[in-house]
Amino acid sequence: MKRRSFLKQAGATSLAFTIVPSFVLGKQHTAPSDLLYISCFGVGGRGESLIQALEATTKVRIVSLCDVDRNRAMNTINAYPNAHYYQDFRDVYDKHLNEIDAIMVATPDHTHACISLPFMCAKKHAYVEKPLTHNIYEARLMAETAQEEKIVTQMGNQGVSDGGSKIIKGWIDKGDIGKVTTIDCWTNRPVWPQGFSNLPKESEVPETLNWDQWLGPSAYRPYSPAYLPFKWRSYWDFGTGALGDMGCHIIETPFNALDLGFPLSAESSNTEFWIDDFKRAENLITFPASSKVQLQFEIDDSVVNLNWYDGGILPNHPEGLDLNEKLGASGGGTIIYGEKGIIIADFYSRNPRLFLKNKKNGIPKLIKEKASKAIASKSHALDFVEACIEGGSAKSDFASGGKLTEIILMGNLAIYNSQQQQKAWDESPPRKLKWDGKNMRVINRPDLDHIIRGSYRDGWKLDMNYE
Repeated sequence: MKRRSFLKQAGATSLAFTIVPSFVLGKQHTAPSDLLYISCFGVGGRGESLIQALEATTKVRIVSLCDVDRNRAMNTINAYPNAHYYQDFRDVYDKHLNEIDAIMVATPDHTHACISLPFMCAKKHAYVEKPLTHNIYEARLMAETAQEEKIVTQMGNQGVSDGGSKIIKGWIDKGDIGKVTTIDCWTNRPVWPQGFSNLPKESEVPETLNWDQWLGPSAYRPYSPAYLPFKWRSYWDFGTGALGDMGCHIIETPFNALDLGFPLSAESSNTEFWIDDFKRAENLITFPASSKVQLQFEIDDSVVNLNWYDGGILPNHPEGLDLNEKLGASGGGTIIYGEKGIIIADFYSRNPRLFLKNKKNGIPKLIKEKASKAIASKSHALDFVEACIEGGSAKSDFASGGKLTEIILMGNLAIYNSQQQQKAWDESPPRKLKWDGKNMRVINRPDLDHIIRGSYRDGWKLDMNYE
């Protein structure tokens, strides 16, 4: 089936499909009250780990596997010989839609929405890796579709299920650190090549790879092994950079602990691209090697800065804190500053620690009061599976995960804007972007709308009505 016809059919016939399949592979199966039948997309690497996590629940059956790279997927294909394998996700839709309850999507960021939405419109539950989508509009669309179709959803930021942000929220709500004044978040990413302006050298497409399907909605370009299986994260067309890769794990801490809404504004300072003496790069095809992003939020009637650091840039050590006290973990962490103390957590909201100010001899010193371990009662995968089978919602459903993704991608919009300024020596448009989150628009830069909504190859354009 051609893609455009496929998308139209997905929207037109979604109400005709039932969530509860009666037959799988031609045999009557255990009722969905006991098992969840699922199709998985992107089944090598991270996807392989997710399938193992789903299997560990003992409550799922893998109906089909889909991955554009057969070689990358081979471990999973061999592990599930009874599951059907495909390279084109449309084949799964055509052949197995009535045999599944849910999907799992762990493909590169730029294809999350394109793969997920047709199945969601057919009322299939959805587990999608973080960040939820590649652009802000897609995140909003995924959240709205999930709500309209009344399906169970989960974004793959598993730290939510560890419970660390819930502990931190308890400390903040009790007033332990007083009024929040500043938030610092950071990561060691990128841990892949990033910060260059030339396209990689063209190579022959491997026989085991469907390159056109891998490109998905992105503009066609010649194949290169420099893109996959991991390095696509650095390219604007495919990934979401360091902030997109880890922001949903790290900014999740203040997002859930403080019930953050839409940011009021965003601005960024980035590493510049220099290709010769006094000559900046003009084709900025990747995210910068490092960046510092500032997002402003309204918290308790005050404007609070959330500062993001990546690429080796780190926040300052908190004043009064023992210099031997480790900040975060190797992958990053969070510091929430309050008038009476601070809270520090590792990435995934793990290992939260509370430090309170103890003024002695007029010198404020932060004294560790509490350190709590995670309080997870079930895995992120089990949380999703049980919500699908028993009803209710998962801990990082698309209403929550979508909003967090929008915050992350607003930071990326600021990075993009800063990169555009670096192309010329003269005065550039404002670095600080005023954000109207409800309407998904930059108040002082309407020309950035094409980044907010993304661009799509012919036949891949997203539309709620699939026209």
